[in-house]
Amino acid sequence: MILARTVEVTRRYGDTLALDRVSLDVTAGELVGLLGPNGAGKSTLVNLLIGIRRPTSGVVELCGGDPRLPASRRLLGVTPQETGLPASLRVGEVVDFVRAHYADPMTRDELLDRFGLTDLVRRQTGGLSGGQKRRVAVALAFLGKPRIVFLDEPTTGLDVEARRSLWEGIRSFHTDGGTVVLTSHYLEEVEALAQRVVVIGGGRVLADDTVPAIRGLVAIRRVSLTSDASLPQLDGVINVERDGDRLHLITPDSDQLVRDLVRHDVAFTDLEVRPTSLEEAFLTLTEAPAMETAR
Repeated sequence: MILARTVEVTRRYGDTLALDRVSLDVTAGELVGLLGPNGAGKSTLVNLLIGIRRPTSGVVELCGGDPRLPASRRLLGVTPQETGLPASLRVGEVVDFVRAHYADPMTRDELLDRFGLTDLVRRQTGGLSGGQKRRVAVALAFLGKPRIVFLDEPTTGLDVEARRSLWEGIRSFHTDGGTVVLTSHYLEEVEALAQRVVVIGGGRVLADDTVPAIRGLVAIRRVSLTSDASLPQLDGVINVERDGDRLHLITPDSDQLVRDLVRHDVAFTDLEVRPTSLEEAFLTLTEAPAMETAR
């Protein structure tokens, strides 16, 4: 069952083209990661799907209807990039206030336990750190037992421990059959959570597949080796990083690179060749249009 859909959607802000004929389906039970640099169109796409914005052209559907209608949003949970909480209310009071808007919400204790917030229940939100406020805001998106949740940069400002705690809450919701669409600049986050990755750049969908498939799509490898020698000019090397005597080279042809190193009598040990990380694949995909334009 398709819970969210765009068909040939274009969105303009004056002369700025934010989205260019984007078509996307999100089916029930998926956990989809939206990746893209700043200004790529991720937040605009989310805002269209949750009914905050309307498209310049094209069709947008949420739960089978117009996302601007209340009936379509009853099964929706959202955490936007920026949220505000009443500073004088305690966390437990905020949860109770939001609960009152739903016919069959989670219990307060269930929500706080799922997202590791039980110790904050009596704290005033005005006295919370930025990261703690963010954790509360994300948790509230799940309170009404939604069928689909949109999380726009959900773990911005969180430390590693808090981020992983929030991941567990998201995974738990997904394991129970929930659908999640999240945007993130933390590529580790998408790699850890998402089953499907949609890469957006310049307002268009550049790739839409699994994490391993996205890596394979760019067909580059990371070659790591230990050497204190200076490297000669090597064809096909996209990037070189040095960490002491450890070198990391990004290339589309790892076999040819190793042959070239041997041919140039570069002494090395501890050779390791592995697929790209999602971050490396992401950078290659989003930079590709600019590279093509420059040719």
